[in-house]
Amino acid sequence: MAHLDYSQDYILEDDYVKLMPLKIEHIEYVLNVSKEHNLWTYFLEKGNGLKNLTNYIASTVHNRKHQKEYPLVVFDKIKKQYAGTTRFYDYSSELKTIKLGHTWYGKDFRGTGLNKRCKYLLFQFAFETLELERVGFGAHAENKVSIAAMKSVGCKEEGVLRNFMPSLNGKERADIILLSILKDEWFEKVKTELKAKLTK
Repeated sequence: MAHLDYSQDYILEDDYVKLMPLKIEHIEYVLNVSKEHNLWTYFLEKGNGLKNLTNYIASTVHNRKHQKEYPLVVFDKIKKQYAGTTRFYDYSSELKTIKLGHTWYGKDFRGTGLNKRCKYLLFQFAFETLELERVGFGAHAENKVSIAAMKSVGCKEEGVLRNFMPSLNGKERADIILLSILKDEWFEKVKTELKAKLTK
């Protein structure tokens, strides 16, 4: 079994998209995307604007050095533009599990099939290269678009973390919806179905 090597610069790509390790120098390439209205509504960490984005990227790059997260920047090969970022986190080689999240794309890249292509490459890496048993996800309960996107790439809803975080109004509490894909599901069904969606 291969282990996630935080010191290695993994490149995941096909003819349409390329994912590579997120680095400080990528700030200038995703800055305009990060300023888009409503992009950060459901995020605890905010990356809107130069100061917030610098802190956001510096934090996850720091966490990579300490083997807590593995952040990736997404490049759209068709548009020849950087689309956003995503990351692996909570990796356990003993349990053979990992989580995938903190994903955001600019409005010009949503609904284009980019997310499905990214997820295919990320799942393939997790299940076939790292040979993991499970990829987990979480989403703010009110983030219906994100939850629908996860289900569209094969994720199954499995539970709720009640009152997990402050609600959007800051006065109450909000739930987190938990989802996942298992290794057997990937090989038996999800991989084939997701690949079919990419060819449409």
